[in-house]
Amino acid sequence: MHFRSHLLSALLGGLVAAALVVYVMGSTEQEPVARLTTANGETAERYRSDAPVARTAPLPPLPAAAIDLRLAARRTTPAVVHVDARVIGRDRATVKALFGREENSGTTGGEGSGVIYSADGYIVTNYHVIQAADRVMVTTSDRRRYTATVVGTEPKSDLAVLKIEADSLPFLELADSDEAEPGQWVLAVGSPLGLTSTVTAGIVSAKGRSLSILRDADAIESFIQTDAAVNPGNSGGPLVDAEGRLLGINTAIASKTGRFQGYSFAIPINLVQRIVDDIITYGSFRRALLGVEISTLTESDIKRLGLRGRSEGVLVDAVFPGAAAALGGLRVNDLIVAVDGRAIRDLPELTEIIGRARPGDRLELGIVRNNKRRDVPIDLQ
Repeated sequence: MHFRSHLLSALLGGLVAAALVVYVMGSTEQEPVARLTTANGETAERYRSDAPVARTAPLPPLPAAAIDLRLAARRTTPAVVHVDARVIGRDRATVKALFGREENSGTTGGEGSGVIYSADGYIVTNYHVIQAADRVMVTTSDRRRYTATVVGTEPKSDLAVLKIEADSLPFLELADSDEAEPGQWVLAVGSPLGLTSTVTAGIVSAKGRSLSILRDADAIESFIQTDAAVNPGNSGGPLVDAEGRLLGINTAIASKTGRFQGYSFAIPINLVQRIVDDIITYGSFRRALLGVEISTLTESDIKRLGLRGRSEGVLVDAVFPGAAAALGGLRVNDLIVAVDGRAIRDLPELTEIIGRARPGDRLELGIVRNNKRRDVPIDLQ
């Protein structure tokens, strides 16, 4: 009897244990939380797990994808040209000061770079590359040489447009320089120190830089700053993004030695396009005018005007009678803090926006007057 009872107990215990195992195993067959489809059409199911997860030290971050700029370089290089500006029969000391080069042949001049802007032979470069030149020669990446005509210049932004008699030339897609951000990869392509088709890489370091290198009081300076290596000869060449789209025109370096020291500057393409299109269409840049003298807000301005909660903006120092600003009601000591809803921090930002506008355009200026924010519509002249 005792044997039977023990045997029955054992059998019952085994059945209970088996039932528990079946229950536990069955409970892992969960309904999927989501079904995912991969790019190649395969499906995968994601399940929710209620089991506690043992946590130790944080996992190391996954390695970032390698930056590969070879495609951008391949796209860009064919659209870059070498520009050789020659001056004949001028005062040698003057020309050497302008171009930094003198040759034994009796010809003086300078070298730079350029970028093909359109398939029919329009080329963009810097004004200072071809300034005062009697003859401009352009060499393409496949070593074809052309005599170039100067279509027009805009010294106040250091831009020039050349034309060569050629067609079906490679040119670059334009980027949107407003979308450029510090930290993004860029390439500078050109002929530094006479080395043609040279590619250097870096990142955008800052935007809206003013260097006061253009002498005119109403010059447009709002450079993209990068750390891509740029040297004499790079001037006028393209700055491109990681996809090979034209982001700007390399123009200057900040250096005590005349060679690259980590800071290079490019004219943003949105401004370049506005100026170059006018030069191609009309022969010159038709610039819109606001009719004011302006400066970046300073600490002394803030104290003098008793401004509250304001540390950025552009102050109106003078308004010219009969000009667009005067007709629109702008006053001295108005603080411009926005244009068409875009915040304005300093002078280069505002001068670039005005430079990209056309005569007759209406801009909605956000201003602060007597510590009160208001909008003032201005029809540019």
